Amino acid sequence: MVQNGKPYPISEIEQTLISGCLENDRRSQKALYDRYKDAMYTLAYRITADFDLANDVLQDAFLGVFTGLHNFQQRSTLGAWIKTIVVRTAYKKIRKEPPHEALNEARTREMIDWGQSLDAEYLEKAIQALPSGYRSVFVLIEVEGYSHKEVAEIMGISAGTSKSQLYHAKRYLQKQIGELAQ
Repeated sequence: MVQNGKPYPISEIEQTLISGCLENDRRSQKALYDRYKDAMYTLAYRITADFDLANDVLQDAFLGVFTGLHNFQQRSTLGAWIKTIVVRTAYKKIRKEPPHEALNEARTREMIDWGQSLDAEYLEKAIQALPSGYRSVFVLIEVEGYSHKEVAEIMGISAGTSKSQLYHAKRYLQKQIGELAQ
């Protein structure tokens, strides 16, 4: 986001970290990594649904951050720029899987044992049980706030496919939650 033709404002701390990273200062790189690693790992895990793969995504993404930091043009916050790299890296990692499963295949998956009540942990499990294409679109739109157009660009699909994947993800989750209520 360029505001009135001017770059997005960056905090003094982040500007210092960026400058240090551009000079290959290891302390600055570690400080930048430490500042964003938890939020970016959570995002990577939500997209991949795999702890080990999320760790790989995090490492690969930060390598991309450090090697591409000279390209950061302050059109958004530094965190948003890093988030975009994490999302794209995560999607590349799971791209080997089909971008979506047929709805019938999703319906035949083993149902989740919800226990006695629905809470955040159960909802997180349900999201992780979504087929990868559904899960990626759901997380990017409903959790991270991306638009269908942005998701389409990141994932290399049409906005219509993004909308369809989100629809099916929500239907799948509704079915899971509905069975809990019975």
